[in-house]
Amino acid sequence: MGPMLQDDGSSVTSSSPLQFFSRMSPNLGSPHPWLRELKPEERGLYLIHLLLTCANHVSTGSLDNANLALEQISHLATPDGDTMQRIAAYFAESLAERILKSWPGLFRALNFTRMPVVSEEILARKLFFELCPFLKLAFVVTNQTIIDAMEGEKMVHIIDLNASEPAQWIALIQALSARPEGPPHLRITGVHQQKEVLEQVAHRLTDEAEKLDLPFQFNPVVSKLENLDIEKLRVKTGEALAISSVLQLHTLLASDDETQRKSSSLALLNHVNGAATNVNRRSSPSNDSASSSPTSINASAKMDGFLAALWGLSPKIMVIAEQDSNHNGSGLMERLSEALYFYAALFDCLESTLPRTSVERRRVEKMLLGDEIKNIIACEGGERRERHEKLDRWMQRLDMAGFGSVPLSYIGMLQARHLLQGCSCDGYRIKEENGCVIICWQDRPLYSVSAWRCRR
Repeated sequence: MGPMLQDDGSSVTSSSPLQFFSRMSPNLGSPHPWLRELKPEERGLYLIHLLLTCANHVSTGSLDNANLALEQISHLATPDGDTMQRIAAYFAESLAERILKSWPGLFRALNFTRMPVVSEEILARKLFFELCPFLKLAFVVTNQTIIDAMEGEKMVHIIDLNASEPAQWIALIQALSARPEGPPHLRITGVHQQKEVLEQVAHRLTDEAEKLDLPFQFNPVVSKLENLDIEKLRVKTGEALAISSVLQLHTLLASDDETQRKSSSLALLNHVNGAATNVNRRSSPSNDSASSSPTSINASAKMDGFLAALWGLSPKIMVIAEQDSNHNGSGLMERLSEALYFYAALFDCLESTLPRTSVERRRVEKMLLGDEIKNIIACEGGERRERHEKLDRWMQRLDMAGFGSVPLSYIGMLQARHLLQGCSCDGYRIKEENGCVIICWQDRPLYSVSAWRCRR
């Protein structure tokens, strides 16, 4: 991957090509002949410039100029090219869709017959799991943290808020069956919106438990996370509870813009009116600069309510994995700049793993990463679900919800490092930060894993 952007949208390179490109405006006719002769690094810089230019025109409603920028991008970007060409193709498509949404009738007419193919998305997620070690690393650390917390427990209940990958729990079942004190009675509650997915997971896990003679039950809950009825999780008195959430909680941050504005106004009002009660709140463990600032984290009644419900279940341990990037800004330019960083790193991972002609690579890029990019760039309000945030935001939010941070398992960290040593390419890194794990590509943080328990 060539030079990328700084947080302000400028290039991290000190060379002149981007400065030169920025003095040019997209041309109405065919592109300049010299565009064909650009070196890959120069072409990547120019694509970055064009994407930022196009996004700025979209933001200001200058659609004719946005169209000109998209036309130039189309001559340079391709989903079969190098990392920057591929990523530019998906960002351009996302900006184009955002423009189309300015004409709802036209947008709907073009999408009348387009059906979401859930099986394709599930396949893409499985391929991503197999091709890149990010989720495997998250599973290893999560499992060992749960095992450590459940030492000596005879009744263990695990709630998986996205039960789509049986590999995680097969590994846990195997580890629990080998416990020196003997295996516990294990119950796993799996939440997923597709009944067929839960049936497949239940079949795989039940088979494994029977092979190892481990007492096991699987409780399927067919539901989207935002509609989840906590009662259906069937938490019982006397069992030790663990909750696992892998790349799920951020979807609850989606809320209508009107609701968000009301929440922000209410938070500001509470901030102004709450000065007199601050003295009484100083003794509260959740009172910090984050909780007293109305703009420190994005308000979300859905998220607050959900975390309060999880707290009410009194989990012994809760492990959360999330994308570690700020894709939840209110402005398009901010989101596009952050997303370029993040997804360029993921596309780089795939570039280092598979040839450019790989069908599997194209499927992951289009059906998974491309759809996430489109949601971040083209959507707003409740429709924008991919609202990824940095670890420090999650720590603030969970602290205010009454959870205390727990250091992740040391043994789990060793297992994760050992797993990385077996990877075919050496660009992957893991680092510890405040007892949490950050999974990186080169030096770019991509995913965080953190553990929590109820603070009484």
